[in-house]
Amino acid sequence: MKLFYHPDQERHAPPTFLLHGQPAPSPEGPQRAQLLSQGLAQVGLSLTAPTETDTPQLRSRLARIHTPRYLTFLETIHQRWQAMPGAAEMVAPNIHPCGGGYHYPRHPVGQAGWHLHDMACPISATSFSGIVASAATAQAAADAVVGGEEQAYALCRPPGHHAGPDRAGGFCFLNNSALAATVLRERFERVAIIDVDLHHGNGTQDIFYTRGDVWTGSLHADPSDFYPFFWGGADETGSGEGVSANVNLPLPVGSGGAAFLAALEQLLERLEAFRPEAVVVAVGLDAHKDDPLAGLTLETEEFLPVGRRLAQLQLPTVLVQEGGYPTEHLGANLAAFMRGFQQGAAAS
Repeated sequence: MKLFYHPDQERHAPPTFLLHGQPAPSPEGPQRAQLLSQGLAQVGLSLTAPTETDTPQLRSRLARIHTPRYLTFLETIHQRWQAMPGAAEMVAPNIHPCGGGYHYPRHPVGQAGWHLHDMACPISATSFSGIVASAATAQAAADAVVGGEEQAYALCRPPGHHAGPDRAGGFCFLNNSALAATVLRERFERVAIIDVDLHHGNGTQDIFYTRGDVWTGSLHADPSDFYPFFWGGADETGSGEGVSANVNLPLPVGSGGAAFLAALEQLLERLEAFRPEAVVVAVGLDAHKDDPLAGLTLETEEFLPVGRRLAQLQLPTVLVQEGGYPTEHLGANLAAFMRGFQQGAAAS
């Protein structure tokens, strides 16, 4: 298996975000990559940097999943924000078009409110290069599978599955899992995204909701009680050509490993009718009981059967890192998942 990480991701390092109305240290920072790479080392795996980051090919692929104005916003907003008198160092919105707006603003404050869905996505002077490096890492893993590798892993931070066509949210700016699926579609007719993160991948759902060529499935803490709150219900099944190609399996907050594994089995049963030719797994480790954003209660060893079962699909697979935040268990959680995945792949 080839594994990728570009060190330029460290250029996005927000010090704080807003939690329960209070500024709090951001759990989404370079330390995540350090802990995750240590977990990979525990199972004898090492990372390689993609040779390039911001390329015309990457821009072209991102334009298939994000709007032009959103991509322009991400690249230019910090410079335009700093031109305002009295502006803070970090771009952070103070107004949102709740319920939807009718007019797309020209002013940077209005654009920040339009595109930054919540207060977990501050943007610094170097954030854009870090965000692009994360996307380039996902692209490298997907390119490897398109090129003939059976499996590849992308250590991506910031993560991506909350990023929709026109917005950022939940630490996510560019949708790395959707990008990986877009690359796989250049070779495979039917691609599935299986999201096992604690949180619903609402951005991924929005990108593919009306498409029938990319199946999206997510198991996650029930959004009636948990972030992202407004998406992720079992009744969201796709529309148009995407009818029945979106499956959500919300779990009660506090559910443990047995419920999680049962839901995964149900999700994979629902996937069978789609007959995917390749798979993207949005790997979340924040379902662990001690994660800072905990909403489920998996033990470290319960990530092993999750990885093993996903490998048993016996399909070309891109593993894209989504959530999982710094604790003493984070590296071990990834090690358990990867150990299980290796076991499943070897037994197939």
